[in-house]
Amino acid sequence: MLPLNILYQDENLVAVHKPSGLLVHRSALARGEKEFLLQRLRDQIGKRVYPVHRLDRPTSGVMVFGLSSEAAALLSEAFSERQVEKRYLAVVRGKAPEQERLDYPLREEDGTRPKAEMPAMPAMTDIRRLDSVELPVQVDRYPVARYSLVEARPLTGRRHQIRRHLSQRGYPIIGDAKHGKSVHNRFFAEQLHSPRLLLAATYLAFDHPVIDKRIQLSCALDDTMSALFEQLGWVGHLPLDSVRTPPIAMPTVLQR
Repeated sequence: MLPLNILYQDENLVAVHKPSGLLVHRSALARGEKEFLLQRLRDQIGKRVYPVHRLDRPTSGVMVFGLSSEAAALLSEAFSERQVEKRYLAVVRGKAPEQERLDYPLREEDGTRPKAEMPAMPAMTDIRRLDSVELPVQVDRYPVARYSLVEARPLTGRRHQIRRHLSQRGYPIIGDAKHGKSVHNRFFAEQLHSPRLLLAATYLAFDHPVIDKRIQLSCALDDTMSALFEQLGWVGHLPLDSVRTPPIAMPTVLQR
């Protein structure tokens, strides 16, 4: 088993590239599973790690953990208060809008009771089409197949928010078994060798919970998504692993 790709680590936090298909931690949905990101990361760095936010099992990309309960609590609060900038890349069916804010309330999907009984919560996602492609094959009922590369910036943190918002708007993410369309998922898996959910968390930016600096993390795609981007001519949009730590901008004090 290959070691996890650690993007950043200091005394207070650690950021890692979560592989697609790996659960973050044990849960009621994890019956029979033996591998979890939390335990693998703990064993790899030899320190206890504390979860701060979540990524769906099939989603890959950057995740940050606290290395103390205090740092984790501060980071978790920053996520809850929408003080963390998040960007994702998604491959979707169709030619997505050039730019749009998706503002559709979503009911929680936590499994505690039927979704219809859950209150609808405000949810907003900004999307931007970075590129698109038209393939000369009939996948669905049309003689050609169109797909888009979308950057998604969730402004709230509802479960499966990006997947559900894009599906509701008519541009489901390829590889999404629950909210997508099986004929397109099967085409990508069988013909383009891309069987996974094509959604990756590629960027996180937040104020460090202890040190007076901002952390900006960029995360490269895995081999499957990188190879697909090469096939579709989207190499110029491939993100790279990088860390930037600019000082936090202080407010200007006007002299009287």
